[in-house]
Amino acid sequence: MNKTHFDLVILGSGSTAFAAALRAQELGKTAVMTEERTPGGTCVNRGCLPSKNLIEAAKLLYDAQHPRYPGLTPTSINLDFSALIQQKDEVIASYRNKKYDSLLGSSFHIEEGHAELVDAHTVRVGDKHLTGEAILIATGSHPVAPAIEGLNEVPYLTSDLLTRHESMELTECPRSLLIIGGGYIALELGQMFHRFGTQVTILERSGQVLAHGYESQVGQTIGAILREEGIQIVTDASIQSIRQAERDVVAEVQINGSFQSFQAEKLLVATGRAPNTSAIGAEKAGVTLGDRGQVQVNEYLQTNIPHIFAAGDVIGREQGSQMATPVGSHDGGIAALNALSGETRRAVNHRVIPRAIFTDPQIGIVGMTEKEAIAAGHRCWCRTVPMSLVPRAGAIRDPRGIVKMVADADTDEVLGVSMVGHSAAEVIHEAAMAMRFHAKIQDFIDLIHIYPTMAEALKIAAISRYKDPAKLSCCAE
Repeated sequence: MNKTHFDLVILGSGSTAFAAALRAQELGKTAVMTEERTPGGTCVNRGCLPSKNLIEAAKLLYDAQHPRYPGLTPTSINLDFSALIQQKDEVIASYRNKKYDSLLGSSFHIEEGHAELVDAHTVRVGDKHLTGEAILIATGSHPVAPAIEGLNEVPYLTSDLLTRHESMELTECPRSLLIIGGGYIALELGQMFHRFGTQVTILERSGQVLAHGYESQVGQTIGAILREEGIQIVTDASIQSIRQAERDVVAEVQINGSFQSFQAEKLLVATGRAPNTSAIGAEKAGVTLGDRGQVQVNEYLQTNIPHIFAAGDVIGREQGSQMATPVGSHDGGIAALNALSGETRRAVNHRVIPRAIFTDPQIGIVGMTEKEAIAAGHRCWCRTVPMSLVPRAGAIRDPRGIVKMVADADTDEVLGVSMVGHSAAEVIHEAAMAMRFHAKIQDFIDLIHIYPTMAEALKIAAISRYKDPAKLSCCAE
């Protein structure tokens, strides 16, 4: 049996794993990664990159058909879905080659196959045993499906439908799509397919989309926008069963005590993700898992076994983390540093993590919601401002959305910002940087913003602490 020793053995080969391997290389240490699917993990192959590529293509199609400006005549762009998928695959292959494959070398490489801990220092991959002075668990997460009668007996898609050269990949645009779930994946993909010409129905068990972890105004606003665009959103929907009926999938749904059937050519289950820990042998190494299957870690990303670390999606919400590629990449380097640099320790800080949902308009979020701020003991000043008050939004004829600022009413420190609007994914970084340095409401007001920009939404929201923003002149406080 082939046995090889490394300074760091990493389970996984996604963004978290590569960040750790590169940090090991910088420290003059050896590392090895493992992968049973495709190198690069979820983001480049199945998540962020392919979805945003196709979402932008769908936006071009929609904007051509629905110009916002009087004087511009709607036009139709021909859609070749198979060619669109092919270019998406080319983008993925190019990006993976540049950002992942080309980085492999003498100091670290990838062993292909399922990785499983044998003991606290050994990982088995196929017929190989890899041993390490330190181990990093970076196996990511996977889509989860709810327990619904009949679901396992019908074919259904998950967020992996945009994967490349795997059985889950969707290569033909469906005429209709039923989506279970009303989170960010459901909204992004639902709007994308609707714009490609698919009849889309979203079934959400709560009273609104984005019901958990977001300001209520965010879900209400984007829900209304998507409905106006033509997407059917059904809330308070308790799905009783799923069945196949000839070419379609049928969902039997209870809505406020009454029953209704919904059917579509394809079914997409978008009800969240869970850490990949069920088959990694954590128990053999003595690693403690949490109630959601996450690897439990301390502020140094260290498990209960001192030389075993974990980072990325696999730790779930531990230490305030979030399941997002940049968080994993950020933490992978920290985990490797802590694992390999002796007494040097760097704690993670997840206080400020900006997030975005790439619907149109985009959604940007950072920090606490109003409910979270109050629960944390803050006396909250919270204000929601319509995007129609932002000059840039009016200038480009896209006043859809809102911006909400959450601050401590006693200190005026800004604790959170949520924005639904044009370029929100870009604008939210200003709020994130400000919060990183504990900025106050007046700091947003005093900063001179370029006019007209969408970032002025933050200044206008801050000004609403003291004045009616509807009565401001151009560029004024």
